[in-house]
Amino acid sequence: MSNPPDMTAAPPEPIPECPHCQKPMPLCICDSVTPLQNRLGLLILQHPQEQDRALGTARLTAKHFANATVRVGLSWPSLSKALGRPVENAARWAVLYLGSARAADIEAEGEIVALTRKGEVAENQRAILGKLEGVVLLDGTWSQAKALWWRNPWMLKCQRVILNPAHPSRYGRLRREPRRDGLSTIEAAAMMLAGLERRPDIAETLHASFERMLARYREVQAEMPELAPKPAPKGRRRAFRRGKRQ
Repeated sequence: MSNPPDMTAAPPEPIPECPHCQKPMPLCICDSVTPLQNRLGLLILQHPQEQDRALGTARLTAKHFANATVRVGLSWPSLSKALGRPVENAARWAVLYLGSARAADIEAEGEIVALTRKGEVAENQRAILGKLEGVVLLDGTWSQAKALWWRNPWMLKCQRVILNPAHPSRYGRLRREPRRDGLSTIEAAAMMLAGLERRPDIAETLHASFERMLARYREVQAEMPELAPKPAPKGRRRAFRRGKRQ
């Protein structure tokens, strides 16, 4: 008597991911990235629990720039250690951290606003922003960004800045931000570097890449929803975040 055929289905082959943006290949747009030369350094600190490979933008942002670094972790002894090279004066680096500060509440002018340690608008904005040599962005949820801020006291030596965007994030319904001034990492980098270097081409290039990424996400969502799942309903996401804080 012959043996019955093996009806066990072979497991699907894993979908490879891009070594640069670390997205599944169907979501990758690295082949369309336009390289940019940047005068200001860019350091992106990513919380290790920020695992949104589908909609995350940290590595895509860094791929555009010759002078950009991405670090994943919770804390580093100093800016130099996080950056991987010596920094003579951390005060010449800006850290984008919104916290509880809102540009509208403090009647701030301009898209990039330097704050004092008390969270007030600093005097001589042009002089402060004009001396900056680099920008630090915190990549993660609001609570994750807060954890990075508090676990790295060397950030207090840097110049804290907030943003005052004229428009909300291009994420739209794909990822709702709890505040209007909450932007994706790539949008924040676009505003910061384009504004500080006075180069609108930086913003144009990054925004175009972000739009391509979102368009690819929507295409893949229709064909391969397991790679690009629809975001959880607003109420469910809030409940999850509340439970996570407890």
